[in-house]
Amino acid sequence: MAGSPCPIEVMKRVVKDMHLSEITIAYGMTETSPVSCQSDNDTPLEKRVSTVGKVQPHLDVKIVNPETGEVLPVGQSGELCTRGYSVMLGYWGDEARTQEAIDAEGFMHTGDLATMDDEGYVNIVGRIKDMVIRGGENIYPREVEEFLYRHPKVQDVQVVGVPDQRYGEELCAWVITKPGESLVEDEIREFCKGQIAHYKVPRYIRFVTSFPMTVTGKIQKFRIRDEMKSQLGLEESKSA
Repeated sequence: MAGSPCPIEVMKRVVKDMHLSEITIAYGMTETSPVSCQSDNDTPLEKRVSTVGKVQPHLDVKIVNPETGEVLPVGQSGELCTRGYSVMLGYWGDEARTQEAIDAEGFMHTGDLATMDDEGYVNIVGRIKDMVIRGGENIYPREVEEFLYRHPKVQDVQVVGVPDQRYGEELCAWVITKPGESLVEDEIREFCKGQIAHYKVPRYIRFVTSFPMTVTGKIQKFRIRDEMKSQLGLEESKSA
């Protein structure tokens, strides 16, 4: 798998069912050549399936407040930034975009939201642009996806934010069921009840057979959002 985070439940199945006991997870991007963090086969299994490991040798990483650039405490979610020999020199012929991505200290701002624990293990929790703000609450779709993957009938799931006139945004889940299984919306909501915060329970649930993807296999969440806006006749909420 490449191009997007691998769900924890999927990683557990890969280790168990495919007998890949030494598989590791790496994190990176084209602009960082590409790996910045990686687990190794000595990493405890729980850390190996739920994190992207630790920073690679001779590289620096930090997690900052996306708005202020302030380095955040251990365990707090913020933008992952990386610096070192692997970071690109810049985007070809595009100095303005380069300066947006790489700050004066040489840190590449990835656009990914992450946490780091007190042992240095990094966990990618989502993309800044995918974060949903519902009634003032910040919701990371990946957290909801990870929870829904635990449902025994769910094969795959994607969660996005869609416009809402009252709360600003509401959650929408597109679900692919496992072969031979059937699900209804109430089963999903009942599964969530009492297990995750009420505001993280998707308001809209759709059962689909596939997700819109790029030719390289990356899921296009913006197309899911656009499709739901069209289906439901939703418009972006007006700012005061």
